[in-house]
Amino acid sequence: MTDIAPSPDPDLVNALRALSNPMRLQMLQWLRDPELHFPMETAIADPAEVGVCVSHLQAKAGLAQSTVSAYMAELQRAGLVRATRVGKWTHYRRDEQRIADLVTALGRTL
Repeated sequence: MTDIAPSPDPDLVNALRALSNPMRLQMLQWLRDPELHFPMETAIADPAEVGVCVSHLQAKAGLAQSTVSAYMAELQRAGLVRATRVGKWTHYRRDEQRIADLVTALGRTL
């Protein structure tokens, strides 16, 4: 008799896929403590409340704006970050509750 394992949670798979890219993982780590990693004197919004502007992420990562936007969109689709528009700029911040839920789900799965 063959045991068929249940399929993994698709949300967990999407989150792990998003985190499999080293730069996306690095960006998520930077967003954990934005005051430490990004210049606060040039912020146009509170990084703890609204998030970090994509232009600051771009400058720190040294990547093209389109690449950073694509990376952040992937993290957003995985539910790891939330995006907020401030004027013409997009700001990103971590979704701490979603990250905690995924860590719990990973612990149950493995």
